[in-house]
Amino acid sequence: MKYYLVALFDEESYKYMEGIQRSICRKYKLYKNMPMLHITLEIIDDPDIEELSRIVNNIISPYKKFKVMIDGAICFDPPYKSVNLKLQNKGYISRLARKINDTLKLSNFKVRDNIDNWDLHISLANTNYAQREWNSREYLNACEMTKGKNVKRTATIERIELWKPINNRKEMVVKSFPLREF
Repeated sequence: MKYYLVALFDEESYKYMEGIQRSICRKYKLYKNMPMLHITLEIIDDPDIEELSRIVNNIISPYKKFKVMIDGAICFDPPYKSVNLKLQNKGYISRLARKINDTLKLSNFKVRDNIDNWDLHISLANTNYAQREWNSREYLNACEMTKGKNVKRTATIERIELWKPINNRKEMVVKSFPLREF
């Protein structure tokens, strides 16, 4: 099974992005339960959860809550049909993603081979867990609408979590790693 190591936002940042997500999902009736907003840092195949937890704790121990810069929207065309907020690939978030990938590779975990081709993003809406698949016109309209908002702002990352790939908030969290306060 694949597991996802994700970065999560503080309440203020989350509420702002959730407003954008909600407007898309309501307009196109995509989800019964909207997926939780997050940044995927790494995807790990069949990990030893205890060993992974130990390594992630070691990696994030020096990190305090930090900010990321949202820099507009990015869309991933079919088959993904995904509308996302784009992040600037610099600063703490990109260093953290690289360190996690490198350290897990060295520890023989099955992770992505090359994260240089990975655009850090926050998925607002896509075909995963949707009640229905949106058609190409709807997807393109949602993409243009989100790009038109020209979102440029900071968001605060307050914790890292390990998730199972299910859309049930109570069952998907395997482990939570809170970041230190400022």
